[in-house]
Amino acid sequence: MFDRHDSNAAFDTSKTKEAVVLVHLNFNDRNFDESEQEFIELVNSTGAKIATMVHGKRRGPDSKLFAGSGKVQEIREHVIAHDAAVVIFNHELSPSQERNLEAELHCRVIARTGLILDIFARRARSHEGKLQVELAQLKHLSTRLVRGWTHLERQKGGIGLRGPGETQLETDRRLLGQRIKSLKKQLTKVRSQREQGRRSRQRADIPVVSLVGYTNMGKSTLFNRITTSDVYADDRLFATLDPTLRRLKLMDTQALIMADTVGFIRKLPHDLVESFSSTLEETRSAALLLHVVEAGSSEREQLMEHVNVVLHEIDADEVPQVIVCNKIDKTNDHEARIDRDKDGKIWRVWLSAHTGEGIDLLRQVLQEYFPEEPLYQQDN
Repeated sequence: MFDRHDSNAAFDTSKTKEAVVLVHLNFNDRNFDESEQEFIELVNSTGAKIATMVHGKRRGPDSKLFAGSGKVQEIREHVIAHDAAVVIFNHELSPSQERNLEAELHCRVIARTGLILDIFARRARSHEGKLQVELAQLKHLSTRLVRGWTHLERQKGGIGLRGPGETQLETDRRLLGQRIKSLKKQLTKVRSQREQGRRSRQRADIPVVSLVGYTNMGKSTLFNRITTSDVYADDRLFATLDPTLRRLKLMDTQALIMADTVGFIRKLPHDLVESFSSTLEETRSAALLLHVVEAGSSEREQLMEHVNVVLHEIDADEVPQVIVCNKIDKTNDHEARIDRDKDGKIWRVWLSAHTGEGIDLLRQVLQEYFPEEPLYQQDN
């Protein structure tokens, strides 16, 4: 019998290679195909074995089962046929929908937010990153603490105690609240330390250049290329979570700080944005954003729009941007170059972080933005 007690734990597919059934329904979404490919990449990032993908088209979600009774029966048949342990929806589900689906499917059901949180938990390496991910997970879990967990309905009271005592549900809520409070306190301390470092850089008048962009656009590879560092980079979503800062001094430029930060994604869970606020502070306080995109991507403009939405959410949308069209080595349509607007100001540079082609142009961009002697000093 499926026990909901374990349904919110991260699913461990690394050892058993659990088969998972994916569900991706079309609610008249114009980005349906692109969203599906990203969904597959997200699931592959967990190491899960994808058994099959269930599709469907609806005008809107069913209030009880999200997918409707007929579609849920189809999903159940796939679960049985593939002996699947988990069903993953590329959608947000309400707590009651999750419970109802698990009761019908007799296996764990994970929504998009739970999937992304699981990937973040796997990727976090630093103490701060782990704290941030755990806080986001617990905030998400707190919305799922609703009557329906069989183990939560038992009472703690017994002989010698007055009344029935505290329900397990109340205990779990209290302990969850205490842990969230503890995590916030620890993160406040970490943020204070980070803020001290930021103020030191500001006093020294060292500009910060922050790499931003959709996940898996090659930001860490570019960071390594321009700073000659060895930050972990991989062709996977969210390969880099923890912020990395490196001092950079190019010929004829001021000293700079390069910051590599977490990549963004469609519908990035709000709890993650909030929990990673200290990490994203490096972006908010930057003097320049290098917005990294894939040169040959047909959805380049759409992905840039998704990133700009998050930048607006963290109050970083007013920071100047230069678009970095990366991965020109994967297309024959583009060559390394700098594009300028009608006023002669740089707004885009084309390069390949993988081969190094065009990196000298990016250095030229930074030299132009941050000359060794600031212009206001030259005029005096």
